[in-house]
Amino acid sequence: MAAVKAITFQGVERVAYADVPEPRIEAPGDAVVRVRLAGLCGSDLHVFHGREQGLDVGTVMGHEMVGEVVEVGSAVSTLAVGRRVVAPFSTCCGDCFYCRAGLQARCERGQLFGWVEGGVGLHGCQAEACRVPLADATLVPVPDAVDDESALLAADVLATGFFAAESAGVGTAAAAAASDAASDTASNTVAVVVGCGPVGLCAAVACRQLGAQRVFALDPVARRREQAAAYGATALDPSGEDGEAAALALVRDATGGRGADAVIEAVGSPAATRLAVDLARPGATVAAVGVHHESGFAFTPVEAYDKNLTYRAGRCPARRYLPRLLALLAAEPDLLPGFVSHRMPLAAGAEAYELFASRRESCTKVALVPDSAAP
Repeated sequence: MAAVKAITFQGVERVAYADVPEPRIEAPGDAVVRVRLAGLCGSDLHVFHGREQGLDVGTVMGHEMVGEVVEVGSAVSTLAVGRRVVAPFSTCCGDCFYCRAGLQARCERGQLFGWVEGGVGLHGCQAEACRVPLADATLVPVPDAVDDESALLAADVLATGFFAAESAGVGTAAAAAASDAASDTASNTVAVVVGCGPVGLCAAVACRQLGAQRVFALDPVARRREQAAAYGATALDPSGEDGEAAALALVRDATGGRGADAVIEAVGSPAATRLAVDLARPGATVAAVGVHHESGFAFTPVEAYDKNLTYRAGRCPARRYLPRLLALLAAEPDLLPGFVSHRMPLAAGAEAYELFASRRESCTKVALVPDSAAP
């Protein structure tokens, strides 16, 4: 059987560059895509560090990919061989209740790339090639004006950033209606992003794109704060004995003592949730897009009631955002300058995981290039 190279899961904090069976058409709606660029995402680290368990040893990792269609099943009607495409991190049918409602992340037939458990599931995209079920509804053609790196960001972190900002009410009529002054509009929104990893940085960009008057971004890592500031946010350090208190004071000072209108929690920890709730004004919305593993909330029902707090959480329906974000990136190719900090060969995948996990060399985002896609 023919083989391709891929990054495979070998156990907690162990991945390997290995041969895996070459992807093939298994159903009429499948496509096989030759990967041009694959991303390493913070969600991959949940498996890598063992915070999420159940993944079969040998599973191909990764859920971010831009590539070229090399084969299609007999039922695929919208994709031609040779077309450059991008995939969201989960497949979708486009026709079930959830897909029609714009919640493709909960598609009744959808699967996450890079999750195989008990022999059942879908291998990932950190490989020379991957199989894409439900290809017509899942894959999106990439405009010529959008480069591979930008398309890769659109498919996950940028989509999640926009989903987070909109979930928090930034730029919507609801945000305007919730304002305390009749003359206020959505553009008067003060938004706070807790956590400036790739998703948090994209959320800060999204808040500005959606018209927030001011965006604060909190992170203890200096390089991340520098990047958030470069994207137009006021960057704050919440670490240290008085860091959180100082950040809270600055946000309240900017809002007449009220607190933030919209808060995005992009970390996935009880401490981040607690800080987000403290930063939110009465009547605000906290949108949580960080992946949580704890069994309870870091705030009480009483606190939520006493603040009239709205808390929203869940997986981003990235497929819904892709056409819109690809059009935005075509119009604004410099929207995310310098976002990918490291571009590495797929063969260096194990090193890339260690680099990304440790944040060495100011690593914020890694893109992996298969040998077959290298210039």
